[in-house]
Amino acid sequence: MSPLPLNALPLSALPLSRSELDRDYLARSRPGLFDELWNDETTRVVVLRKGSALLASPNQLSLLPASSVPPTDLRLYLGRATVDSTPDVAIVAAILDEEGAATLSSDPADWGSLRSLGTTLSDLDAGIFTTALGLANWHDTHQFSPRTGQKTVPELGGWVRRGLDDGTDMFPRTDAAIIVGITDSEDRILLGSNAMWAKNRYSLLAGFVEPGESLESAVIREVFEESGIRVVDPQYLGSQPWPFPASLMLGFLAKVDPSVTSTLEPDGEEILDLRWFSRQELVASLGEIALPGHTSIARAILEHWYGGPIDDGIDW
Repeated sequence: MSPLPLNALPLSALPLSRSELDRDYLARSRPGLFDELWNDETTRVVVLRKGSALLASPNQLSLLPASSVPPTDLRLYLGRATVDSTPDVAIVAAILDEEGAATLSSDPADWGSLRSLGTTLSDLDAGIFTTALGLANWHDTHQFSPRTGQKTVPELGGWVRRGLDDGTDMFPRTDAAIIVGITDSEDRILLGSNAMWAKNRYSLLAGFVEPGESLESAVIREVFEESGIRVVDPQYLGSQPWPFPASLMLGFLAKVDPSVTSTLEPDGEEILDLRWFSRQELVASLGEIALPGHTSIARAILEHWYGGPIDDGIDW
């Protein structure tokens, strides 16, 4: 298998970067927005419960008319899209508790996670689910003002939380994180096993960008901290939202610096094991190790280096 040219990853390789939503930014500030949308019989609502979405079929979100959705304290206006050939349909996410969700379905099979469904959803459904989950996670962790400690409430279609005491607005935050495919002079790739994973799972090295740091500097620092390897020439490949809970993963390739001697050594805290793989060695190890799932940008970068799909039997 020959490696692909080192260029940007196509959107088709980044499942959660796909979307057909018009975010309709200006509509968020309209007074009585949700009353207006609930009176529009074309409005469609995606329902979330504990991070899972109600499904119409194993690979399709259920987009319900607003009139059939139980009352909820949190509704999020996601924007507009063409749904079943009908253009300009308003899309809303409703975040339900267990009791409300049970009125729609108590069967676990009717609810799906973004991690498992990301590669099988349509472009529209992928954009809806990713946006809804990212916003819902932000609301869940920002119910109180970091300035005053007082309660905040959702405003502007769910894209702002406002302090009840001082009126201060808080906006959704996204944490920038780099993830990097590291290759050596033999074009082998470095994979690591994280302390939080099963012992046989291996993936690319990654980490959050720190204040005052460029993406390229973060690549060099994180790789050295986690592996003891010095890298050069970080090459940007593409990005993908990762709302677990609130990251934007920025993908890179980088090469081992030939001008210095590096000793491969896991940090022992976050990374417990590190291994170099040629393409042949990776395939030969598939019964021994588990690779990242297809929904992740890690998988996209790994298969970009490999030169095509890696058949390891993982369907998520």
